[in-house]
Amino acid sequence: MPILDAQAISRSYGARKVLDSVSLTLELGERVGLVGANGSGKSTLGRILAGAEDPDAGQLVLRRGARVGYLAQEPRFEGDPTALEAALAGLREWSAAVAAHEAASERLARGVEVERALEAQAEAAATIERFGGWDLSHRAGAMLSRLGIEDATRRVGAMSGGERRRVDLACVLVARPDLAILDEPTNHLDVDTIEWLEGHLATEQPGALLLITHDRFFLDRVVQRTAELEAGRLTIYEGGYEAYLVARMEREAHAARAEQNRQNVLRRELDWLRRSAPARTTKQKARIGRAQDLLAQRGPARTRDVALHRAQLESGRTVLDLEALRVERGGRTLVDALTLSLVPGERVGIVGPNGCGKTTFLETVLGVRAPTGGAVRLGARTKITYLGQRREGLDETQDVFENVAGGRARVTVGGREMDTRSYLERFLFFGEQLRQPVASLSGGEKARVLLAKLLLDPSNLLVLDEPTNDLDVTTLAALEEMLVEQGGTALVVTHDRWFLDRVASAILAFEGGGRVVRYPGGYTSYRELRAAAASEPAPSAPAPREEPVKKASPAKKKGLTYGERLELDAMMERIEAAEARVAELEAALSDPSLYGAGAAQAASRVAEHAASQEELTRLMERWETLERKREEG
Repeated sequence: MPILDAQAISRSYGARKVLDSVSLTLELGERVGLVGANGSGKSTLGRILAGAEDPDAGQLVLRRGARVGYLAQEPRFEGDPTALEAALAGLREWSAAVAAHEAASERLARGVEVERALEAQAEAAATIERFGGWDLSHRAGAMLSRLGIEDATRRVGAMSGGERRRVDLACVLVARPDLAILDEPTNHLDVDTIEWLEGHLATEQPGALLLITHDRFFLDRVVQRTAELEAGRLTIYEGGYEAYLVARMEREAHAARAEQNRQNVLRRELDWLRRSAPARTTKQKARIGRAQDLLAQRGPARTRDVALHRAQLESGRTVLDLEALRVERGGRTLVDALTLSLVPGERVGIVGPNGCGKTTFLETVLGVRAPTGGAVRLGARTKITYLGQRREGLDETQDVFENVAGGRARVTVGGREMDTRSYLERFLFFGEQLRQPVASLSGGEKARVLLAKLLLDPSNLLVLDEPTNDLDVTTLAALEEMLVEQGGTALVVTHDRWFLDRVASAILAFEGGGRVVRYPGGYTSYRELRAAAASEPAPSAPAPREEPVKKASPAKKKGLTYGERLELDAMMERIEAAEARVAELEAALSDPSLYGAGAAQAASRVAEHAASQEELTRLMERWETLERKREEG
């Protein structure tokens, strides 16, 4: 018997139908991912399945006695509990059983109603064991600590939004319900915690699981089926995110072929109707009916994709220089002696635990706070576009149109003017949505509005703090494509591993104690290099020996340090990438159409080529230096 069976669920808000006869069955132990565009109704469906909202129509059947745990995007707590009290709030039956056991034990000690007391005690003990034993307070404390809440006695009312969500997640995980519905569980978690959560859900979560998330790595590693919500309808695919992409592409290709066949048949039938005689036989009437049926059929709905384009400025050879940078906050050293040079086209992903100082580092780069030591130098032509974690820059009392364009009918994008409505359609805002107050939008829709606004401002360095929070997969893919295809230079703080693997040319990892290390490549490359560093044994100290006479000996030439060995191991990959970039730019410079597109674009490509050639030369020289040092050691 399934844990939950939802049949023909419908839900509308005013004239807008969000869910249109949606059906979904979840079996015990099954893991299902729910994906779809922002505003498609995923959270609405999650609330209905969790019993937090009623549908307009349809039937919802939950197995008798089954417990449902629900992580909402906006957590709510009764009163102002401590983190530990909140984490145990989902264990009401366990708490009641503990109280019943204590009461029965007290009656036994007094010799009152012994038989009834023994029965009550045994029943309470069985309930306690069913929920995981006596020491759930210890489990709850450990869970909070693992999710980054070190002080379980803190009141949730004094916590940030991200901390409150982590407390709420702990509440669901500690309860181990028969069905857990988790809406964006990876938001506000660092990468290490997300990877721990993947393993925990796979091995420690016994019930069914419905994951509403845009984290594509997470989906691929956890779920067995992927459900896509689009235009109010639910389509189920077997497998994780990658399998879903393949199956969806095949389904759309099949629909396109079927539509092409329908159009071809319809064209032939209409042509026959135009050429045939006025007299109609029975056979002719059948053909007319067939043509009418084909006309009545609707073709497949066209999928609308986000299209992101940004107004770019030419860069100098160097976009950003950090020299021996030191950043402190609250008596803690967050960054110590970091030297880094960012050249055009580099996209650096920034990772590290929550609270390690990633946002503070970005604020230092932006000039919002002064460094404790060292220097931050922007290139002479560098202009920054900044997307903050709190999505600063929107007036929630104004509508989409006013926020993005300030009421202007036309905007300038990439050096040419275009209609503001057409520009906003690229961000999937149509018709009446343009006059919708920003306050009424979902988190992902607000993020799209802010992107539409920021990308109108010409710049050559994007500084993005958790840009992937709240964005749907379609917008994430468009942002990735914009950064890669349009040659963006960027510093990006994100926990989205799929995004980092697609976009990042290097990873800047906060490793604690002020140590910040640059690794070449994307997230997967960084994890492999870090794992290799952790597994290599440290050299053991030689045992002391007594020597009667010490003779002077020539100084031994020093070999590579451990860090230099890692750098050398990754150097050829960096050189190959640099060579490929130089070759790509040389091909662009040899294309005559480049010079017909305007002097500014051609000059930009020439500057890019010079910077790339310079970077390749620097890498080759560094490789030769490291090789010589290795041979001498």
